[in-house]
Amino acid sequence: MLEKRPAASVSCAVQDPVVTTPASPPSQNLIEDAPLTQEDYRALGEFRRAIRQFLAFSEQGARDHGLTAQQHQALLAIKAHPGPDPISIGDLADSLLIKNHSAVELVARLVERDLAARRDSAADRRRVVLELRPRGAAILETISRRNLGRLSQGADILADIIEAARRAAPNRR
Repeated sequence: MLEKRPAASVSCAVQDPVVTTPASPPSQNLIEDAPLTQEDYRALGEFRRAIRQFLAFSEQGARDHGLTAQQHQALLAIKAHPGPDPISIGDLADSLLIKNHSAVELVARLVERDLAARRDSAADRRRVVLELRPRGAAILETISRRNLGRLSQGADILADIIEAARRAAPNRR
């Protein structure tokens, strides 16, 4: 289980005030006439707390390596990008839920610190693509190993929320 800490000690500071959030329609899969149980609410509450604790833990790991949380998230998005082509600045903005101009500024800071490199795409010279530099890859791996260790400690909470979600929406399986 994750460590129990007072809520006031959890830090989830927003790094960039220009954040876009996708519109999410309400779920149509919940059984509306079946009330949620106290166990369902407990699982949701514990999951929310676990997410906040993990984010605070991850942000501290980034700070320990001289990064902001958003810089760490950008390095992770660059490394985790699916597909055969490297991630573009526009894709990075989408991944981080920020505006394109904010992603451009973020990438400039990463490039300045030799954590990432940008180059014109070979397939489309109008696109700028990103890749990690060796220093950025090494820092990301260190933070990621630490974060994965912390996630394994919270596996019970994740199992509880999955069970609660399946009870609340049994037809989704």
